[in-house]
This record gives sequence, C-alpha cells and structure tokens, in this order.
Amino acid sequence: MKVVLAGCGNMSQTWLKAANSLGLEMVGFVDLFEESARNRAESSGWPQARTGTDLQKMLHETAPDLVFDCTVPEAHTGVTLTALRSGCHVLGEKPMADSLENARRMVEAARQAGKIYAVIQNRRYDPNVRRLKEFINSGRLGPLTTLNSDFYLGAHFEGFRLKMAHVLLVDMAIHTFDIARFISGADPVSVYCKEWNPAGSWYEQAASAVAIFEMSNGMVYTYRGSWCAEGLNTPWEGEWRVIGCEGSLKWDGNTGFSAEVVAETGGLRAKMQPLEVPPVDVPDKAAGHASIIREMVECIRTGKTPETICTDNIKSLAMVLAAVESAGQGRPVEVKW
Repeated sequence: MKVVLAGCGNMSQTWLKAANSLGLEMVGFVDLFEESARNRAESSGWPQARTGTDLQKMLHETAPDLVFDCTVPEAHTGVTLTALRSGCHVLGEKPMADSLENARRMVEAARQAGKIYAVIQNRRYDPNVRRLKEFINSGRLGPLTTLNSDFYLGAHFEGFRLKMAHVLLVDMAIHTFDIARFISGADPVSVYCKEWNPAGSWYEQAASAVAIFEMSNGMVYTYRGSWCAEGLNTPWEGEWRVIGCEGSLKWDGNTGFSAEVVAETGGLRAKMQPLEVPPVDVPDKAAGHASIIREMVECIRTGKTPETICTDNIKSLAMVLAAVESAGQGRPVEVKW
C-alpha cells in the first residue's frame, strides 16, 4: 500500500515508525518547507521517495492509496479534501478540523468519494482503556449515572502551545472526551464549561477548564483539567471514576483498577463487595498509532469501517467546540455535529 505523508513535523516521526513496522511504502513527503520534507524522508528510511510542497502535484505524481495528514488543525480540511478528491483514503491527526463546518465538509467529501476518512485517537487503543470499557459493558455496575475524569499536568511545552487559544480543550481534552464517549457508549447532549488561566501559568491563554456534559443515556460526565498544574500529576490518560446504579469503579490512568458493587442493602449504607477488574486480551489494540494505522489498512483492504471513522469522531470534536463556546458565552450550550 502506497502512502503520502502531508506535514513533516515532529509528530510525523511517530506515524512513520508505525508505518515502517507495518511494511507500508512511503512514496511521497509534503511540507510547507521542502527541506523539512526531504529531511523527514531521509531520517525515516525513505531517501528515494519524492518530496515537495504541493500536495496536489504529489498525489498526481505518486498515485498513493492513502494519505497521512500530520499537518496543523487549520490545514486538515484542505489536505483531506484534496486527498479525497484525488481518490485517496485519509488518516488524519486530531482534532479532525478547526470548525464543525469544515468537519462536516470533510465527512461529506468522504461520502461522495466513497473513501475512508478516519482520525487518530490513540488513547482508544490503550489496553487499559479497553479493560475499562469491557468491565463497564459487563453490566456489573448497572446503568451508568456519573462519569468523572481528572487531568492535571504541569506540561512545559515549547512552541505554538504557549500562545494557543483554548490550548487544553482543543489540543488535549479531545482525547479525554473521546475516551468518555467510548467507554460509556453515550453521545453528548449539552455542556457547561468554565475556562481560565490560573495565576502562575506559563501559557498566554486559558490552560485550565472544568466542563459538565449531559449525555444521551441520562448520564452526567464531568471533566476537570489543567496543563499548568505542578505536582501530583495524573497520567496522560487522566484519573477516572465510574458510578452505576449497582456500584462504582476507579481507574488511576495506569494499571490500577478498583471496583465495588452492592452486596446487601439496608441501613444507612449498603454493604459492598469488591470486584476484580479483569485484564483483557487486546494484542491488536495495544500499540497506539500502529494499531490505528493497522486497522486503517485492514479496512481499506476489506471494506470494513474503522472505529475512529470521521462520522463518529466528529462527535468528539463537537464536544470540544461546544465546551469552547460555552466557556466564551458563560452558559450551557447544546452539542451539535
């Protein structure tokens, strides 16, 4: 399977490592700066591949099956539409677009082209996220009522994030929001969000947020997060509490799981029974980007649908954009996609 990479920044190295492990043929590298494209081709083991700055020309010259979109969010729409109109499938970086209007255009373009457009959401392929979802699906907790997640990191980035608007919500929270949708099986209905930049923050704009989502199954999902929280940092996957009618589960974002369910009612508090959260065997879903790229290749070959297909991932993007809108307006807003 022939692949062209659009966007040759640092993140593309992760994609290329995965692509090389799967035996894909990189036939072209495109970037705003030709030198960046040439350097990435050489450093990733493809010195013979074409390099350039014009994606349309590259697609005409190489006729790839698949385009990797590793560009910045503002460029995703242009890259995806160009690739789809050229008869290519597309796997893109998150978030899928910089606006819902553009995301809808991309979804429609994929439909018209009859091609697959999917988005990298590598947290879904974490084996512990799979373990969490499997336990929830077992029904031991009963119907879900509440889902809470905490994400606190003192992340001292360099570059664009230091000046980026809504940096936590747009650049990171989409991972956490997507996990919430994935493990609960519910879609967002509305959100109320407060966004701010705490004293001592090294970001120019809001790097902390709290959001309350009403979900389609009647559950309430709460998100608390900051990218300028020093000390007691959570894992990148956050820390989670899941509450159902029959019990609760806590996940520390790594391998620590604990769960209790009601054993006997009566009195002020029910008697609880601890439960093991069994590990699950997910060998094909345990390697982040490689797992998603592998699934994408399989779906192109078989006609199946990837988990992170654009028609589903637009809902996670909608959560982010609705949270941003709510924070700006200071009131709850409906989540639309």
